[in-house]
Amino acid sequence: MRFKENPLIKTSDIEPSIEGLKVECVLNPGVFKYQGKTWLLLRVAERPVQKENQISFPVLNGSGSMKIISFDTNDPDLDLSDARLVKHKGITYLSTISHLRLVQSDDGIHFSEPTDLCAEIHGKGPYETFGIEDCRVTQINDTFYLTYTQVSENGVGVGLMETRDWVHFERKGMILPPHNKDCSLFTEKINDNYYCFHRPSGIDIGGNFIWLASSKNLTHWGNQTCLIKTRPGYWDSVRIGAGAAPIKTERGWLSIYHGADENNRYCLGALLLDLDDPTKVVARSEAPIFEPIEEYETCGFFGNVVFTNGHLVNGDTISMYYGAADEVICGATLSISEILHSLKSEVVSKIITRLNINF
Repeated sequence: MRFKENPLIKTSDIEPSIEGLKVECVLNPGVFKYQGKTWLLLRVAERPVQKENQISFPVLNGSGSMKIISFDTNDPDLDLSDARLVKHKGITYLSTISHLRLVQSDDGIHFSEPTDLCAEIHGKGPYETFGIEDCRVTQINDTFYLTYTQVSENGVGVGLMETRDWVHFERKGMILPPHNKDCSLFTEKINDNYYCFHRPSGIDIGGNFIWLASSKNLTHWGNQTCLIKTRPGYWDSVRIGAGAAPIKTERGWLSIYHGADENNRYCLGALLLDLDDPTKVVARSEAPIFEPIEEYETCGFFGNVVFTNGHLVNGDTISMYYGAADEVICGATLSISEILHSLKSEVVSKIITRLNINF
C-alpha cells in the first residue's frame, strides 16, 4: 500500500549543495533507524541551471574540486538520447553529479535535514569524480555499513564506508571493481561468513545478473555465485539488481530486487534464498510485486521507474522507501507473508520458463 502522502520528498524540498547548482533528482535512499528516528540517506543529483542550446554538467577532480563541462546541443558529436547520460566523441559522462544527503523523521513521513550529524557525503578521490550513488545501509551490531556506487571515468564500482555515530566515517575504498553496482550486505553472518549481493555487468558475453559473494572481513570478497539471471519475455528481461539487505524469515532470506525490461520500465520483485546456504534459490517472483502505475512513478526525470534500496521491518510489515521516476522519494508498506505466498518455487519457475507457459 502506497503512503497517501506520496511523494514524501520532492526536488524542491532539497537545497543545492553549493550555489549555482540545481537539484534535478532526489532518489533511491538507504534507510535505517538511529536515535529512535527514521533516517534516509538520499541520493541527490545536481547540475548547473541549463542555458538555452547548451548542456552543462559537473565533474570532480581527485581532490573533490568541481568543474563544469558544457557542450552546444547542436554539436553533431553529442548524444543526449538518455536523460541520464551525456555522450560526446565516444566519451560518456553523467548528466548530473550525485552525493548522499541525510534526512530524519519522527513519524517516517515528514523529513528534515539534521543539524548535529554529517548531513552530506560527497565523492572523493579518483574513483568518485562523477559522484556517488544509491547507498544501501546495513547495521551489523553497533556499526552501520554503507555500500554505494562509485562513478568516474575509470568505470562504475562498489565502495564501502562505515560509521557508528554518523559523524565520523571510515572509507574502505572500492571493494568490487568495475563494472559493478547494486551491492547490499546481509545483516548477519552465515556459517561464519559475511554475504553480499552485487551486480557485475557483462559486455557481449553475460548480462546484468545478480551475484552472491562471501567474505571474512567485509572488504575482500570471493566464492562468487551467479545467483539469478534476467528472463526473456518477463518484467525483468534486461537488467536486475538487489535492493536493501535481505530479510530473515522462517522460510528463508527474502530479498526485494528491481528488474527492467526492453522499455526501461523498472518494477520490483522478490527472491527467497535458503537460510543456511544463500547460494540456493528457493523461489522467485513470476510477476512484479510492485510496479510504476501512479503519475509520480510514470512521469519524471526518467519515467516508469520504481527503485528501492532501503526499508524497515516491523513484524510482518515492510516499510519500503523508494525512488519514483528517478525524481522523487515515496513510501509503501508490504506484507512479508503476502510476498512469500505469492512466490513460486524455483523448480516450478524453471519448468514454466522451459515450456514457455504463462499463468
